Amino acid sequence: MKIAVDAMGGDRAPEEVVAGAVAAARDLNLQIILVGIQERIEKELAGYDIKNLPIFIQPAAEVVTMDDSPSKAMRRKRESSIAVGLRLVRDDRAQGFISAGNSGATMAIAMVTLKKLKGIDRPAIVTCLPTLKEPVTILDVGGNVDCAPLHLAQFAIMGSVYAQRVMNRKFPTVGLLSNGEEESKGNELTRGTHELLKNSPLNYYGSVEGRDIYTGELDVIVCDGFVGNIVLKTSESLALSMTEILRSSLSANFMRKMGALLCKSGLREMKQRIDYAEYGGAPLLGVNGNCFIAHGSSCRKAIKNGIRLCAEFAEQRVNDHLLDELDKNHEIQKLLPKKKIWNQIKDRIITKDAAESDSDGEKN
Repeated sequence: MKIAVDAMGGDRAPEEVVAGAVAAARDLNLQIILVGIQERIEKELAGYDIKNLPIFIQPAAEVVTMDDSPSKAMRRKRESSIAVGLRLVRDDRAQGFISAGNSGATMAIAMVTLKKLKGIDRPAIVTCLPTLKEPVTILDVGGNVDCAPLHLAQFAIMGSVYAQRVMNRKFPTVGLLSNGEEESKGNELTRGTHELLKNSPLNYYGSVEGRDIYTGELDVIVCDGFVGNIVLKTSESLALSMTEILRSSLSANFMRKMGALLCKSGLREMKQRIDYAEYGGAPLLGVNGNCFIAHGSSCRKAIKNGIRLCAEFAEQRVNDHLLDELDKNHEIQKLLPKKKIWNQIKDRIITKDAAESDSDGEKN
């Protein structure tokens, strides 16, 4: 299996990216194609013994910066490391592509280069968050900030298939992130999505609150990219802050340091569970190919784990299973209503809200 890696993408590129790629080639029995400025890649590889490692270089003349808009990167930088790497996947010269660079540009170029899967209107970025039990799959975490209910319904389908095929959940439980569990809570988007999902063949739990994310009771949580990205960044910041607070508290005096020494293995396990580098990257679900987006500040450990997940995604043929699920299950097609049907649902919600408001007014 060959995985193409954007050697120029990320805050620590190409140093940490090349280091992670070398580790993946050495430990994971994968062929790695490093895509980017050849001279810079060769300079980094010179520091490693790669004589017997399956590492190759695919030259790319341009680099997409974090300041480039997705549209500019797509139109004006057609020979960027992102564009060249995704063309390797399109042409079946690689089974997957991963980049820690500009996520918006990666998504835009992937949609143009790989195209969307049949039956999917918008791809979504999916990631996993640690919980009290098993990690929970959450999407979208940044790909689509403005969504309609049918988009979130599609996210639910994709998330359910991903949790089943990659996270090994037999019949994944799907929750819809809202500001309350009651059907009357939420905004127009969440209430419209709830109307679609509650009659679907998915294992739909219902609307859930932010406090339900980390309990481990759910396998998949669906939200739009605006909310999902805030959840993701807040979770990362909280994990880092709690780790620093714990480290500061345990090193305050000699007795605490001795206690920390006794708990060293437990503290190491906790750090491992909340470290984003353990998860490596987030797949872009809904495109006709295997594309992973890694954290911009990814270290070599994160890059290696992202490459591993990218390979597992290809091995599990997630896209094939997703297409099969959409094609064979006619009930799921009801999740993709035409505009007329959605307008009927919206009118029903508005009518219901008006009736509840009148009822409250009469009580008052």
